[in-house]
Amino acid sequence: MDKMVVAGKRKTAVAKATIEDGAGKISFNKRPLSFLSDLQQLEINEPLIIASDVLGELKFDIALNVKGGGLACQVEAGRLAIAKAIVKFTKNDDLKNAFLAYDRNMLIADTRRKEACKPGDSKARANRQTSFR
Repeated sequence: MDKMVVAGKRKTAVAKATIEDGAGKISFNKRPLSFLSDLQQLEINEPLIIASDVLGELKFDIALNVKGGGLACQVEAGRLAIAKAIVKFTKNDDLKNAFLAYDRNMLIADTRRKEACKPGDSKARANRQTSFR
């Protein structure tokens, strides 16, 4: 197979995962995953661990290109893009079911967004405090 590009979103972060046959290397914005914190590395590696349990040895390279949002949302968008890319690349229904059983947000984007501020107020929910003196 040749290259395949799959996107994943979380809040305002958009990740594009380019997957192709290879040796199992993963890059995050053209850098190795080692620049991320340990928890963020684990979050990015979750789909790979599940895929290796179902498929055995993984023989593809993934290049993540992420824009927008903060680093936490970029990692979550990257995780979604990786999982969707592996399922699309391998066309394996068992893998898809394993992802959905582990965490639904591996394959289905979380569409929640920040609520808009109300007119004349500073926040979405809280009303202005008044003092009756």
